[in-house]
Formats: sequence, C-alpha cells, structure tokens
Amino acid sequence: MAYIDIQNVTYTYPLTKTPSIADVNLSFERGKFYAILGANGSGKTTLCNIIRGFIPNFFQGEMKGKVIIDGKNLEEYEMGEIASKIGYVFQNPNDQIFNDDVIKEIEYVLRYWKLPEEEIKRRREEAIDVTGIRPYLEMHPFDIPLPIRKFLTIAVVVAVSPDYVILDEPTAGQDLWGCAQLRKVMDYLQSKGKTVITISHDMEYVAENFERVIVMAHKNVIADGKKEDIFYQINE
Repeated sequence: MAYIDIQNVTYTYPLTKTPSIADVNLSFERGKFYAILGANGSGKTTLCNIIRGFIPNFFQGEMKGKVIIDGKNLEEYEMGEIASKIGYVFQNPNDQIFNDDVIKEIEYVLRYWKLPEEEIKRRREEAIDVTGIRPYLEMHPFDIPLPIRKFLTIAVVVAVSPDYVILDEPTAGQDLWGCAQLRKVMDYLQSKGKTVITISHDMEYVAENFERVIVMAHKNVIADGKKEDIFYQINE
C-alpha cells in the first residue's frame, strides 16, 4: 500500500519558464527505504521539498498534480502537522540549526509540543546515543565539526520521531567514523519502522542500505526498481 503517492506532479520555480520536475509519478510504502539517484539538476531535491511541504508553502512557484500522504492531500495539511509526520535532514546542517545550544536544538520541537519532561528526556537521550554526539553536548553547535554537526540535525529528527525521514546526501563529508555511525542510525530507523527517503551520490551507501532505487534525469523518473536491477542498468 502506498502511503506517499505522487501523481503527475510538475513544479516550476518562480521566474523560471521550464519545470524543475515534470509529470512525476511515484509511490512510497510505509517502513521501506528508498534511495533517489541522479545528477545535479535532475529534480531530486525539488521532489523531496514537495514531499516535505516546503513547496508550495515556502516557494511560490506553480505546482500541478497531487501529493497524497496517508490518504490525505498534502494541501490539506497544516505545516506543523506535516512537520510531525515528515522529518528532513538538509545536506548542509548550517541551513537547519538555529539554537546556540545542542540540548536546546534537540529539545526545541519537543518543548514546543509541551511534552512531559520525562518524555523529553527519554527522546533526547535516545537521539544523542543513536547519533553518537554525546562528546559534543557542551559545545556551541557551530563550533562542532561540520560532519558531526550533521548528526546533530539527525538527532533532532530522531527525537521528533516522524513516520517519514528524508536524508539529503547524508554521507557527504563523512569519514569512516561518520559512515559507521550513519549505519547505526539507519539500523535504528529500520527497527522503528520508519520510511526513509535518501538523496545520494554514494553508491556504496545505497547498495548497503536500500532495496529500492529511483533514478531521476531530465526532470523525471527514468528508472525505479530493485537495487540489483538498477545497478545492472547503470553498469551496462
């Protein structure tokens, strides 16, 4: 059963004449892991921005088609409601962090929701352990090394615990420790039954963690299937 259903979606940014994605049709099932591959400009990030609701709420371009999430049209969701359903980890963590304290950053949404203190602490500690950022808790977020800073933004999403998680180039800039820690994060998300959609150029990471691979080019989906079949086509 498709829990995210993208139906004939076309989107054109303001001041541009050609669509960034054109007539895209895709579906995503609950609890599955999906990798989206493609060259820069192929429409990967635009697609994920639409799923998350950033488009058309924050970008006032022209969108055609429908996005259905859990049986409800995306346009019917409030932004706060969609934020609790879909977590997005940006490629650049600097675009996402806005607190001057690591703990405050992790707890921000939880306190906004007015969760009980025990629940806030439980979620915070679990997120810290899953992402391996405990040695950096006393540092200013922007003093943390950039690759580790990305794990802070992942910790925020882990603490919020949405049904769907979008990761934009999670292995970019990561060393061996970071890649190993990311595997722990993926195992954790899988154990919790989360749906994960990842934009990546890292073929090894995709091969290790994903069963279904979607390839985008020329503003559309050109391949969608099991990783073995997709990699065979790529290597032909």
